[in-house]
This record gives sequence, structure tokens and C-alpha cells, in this order.
Amino acid sequence: MAEAFFRKYMPKGFEAISAGTKPSTHVNPIVLQAMKEIGIDIENQMPKNISQQIIDESEKAINMGCIDKESCPALFIKDILDWQIPDPKEKSIEEVRKIRDEIKIKVIVLIESLEANT
Repeated sequence: MAEAFFRKYMPKGFEAISAGTKPSTHVNPIVLQAMKEIGIDIENQMPKNISQQIIDESEKAINMGCIDKESCPALFIKDILDWQIPDPKEKSIEEVRKIRDEIKIKVIVLIESLEANT
């Protein structure tokens, strides 16, 4: 969701890449539904594994929150923002909508901070 919002609102010269330490094999259908409700189609997106290359090439890293501490990106990446966003897995559509809306707000604030620093 964060990548989709960043792509929608991002300023010129920026790129969004979303990856995880233990990504699913597909996008959560409830997340697809919640994003379609606001006109964003992420059906063709595929969850990706985070790599050292992604880390090295990133100017800013955002951690959504950690399911387990052993694989938490916030523990091994310097200068990471940790948003503590709940995982939408096994959540109801109402809960996913709240998560979606929280992510949207955080992405917009992030973009505003990036624009202020350029």
C-alpha cells in the first residue's frame, strides 16, 4: 500500500520500491479490495524480498512494523523510519481500511518532508 501511495503522490525524481524480509507470494485480496475502493489498482504488484542492493540504493528506508524481531529490518538498517503499522494479514476489511488510511497519511507526510529537503 505504501508503495502505491508513494507512486501516486511522489515528486519528480523519486522512485518507490517495496520489499519485505518475509513477503507473501501474492498481494492480500483484502488489501486489493481496500485499495480499489479508493481508485488504486495494485493487482499486478508482486511482493518482493528485500535485498542488500535495495538497501544500498535507497535514500530513505521505511519499516512498516515487525512481525517477529529476528527478521526486523529496523534492527539491521541504519537511518530507518519505523512506522509501526499493523500487518493487514488476517484483518477484516474495516481494519485494513484503517491501516490503508494511516499509511496514506504517513506517505503524504514523508513526501512533504522529502520535498522540503530538496
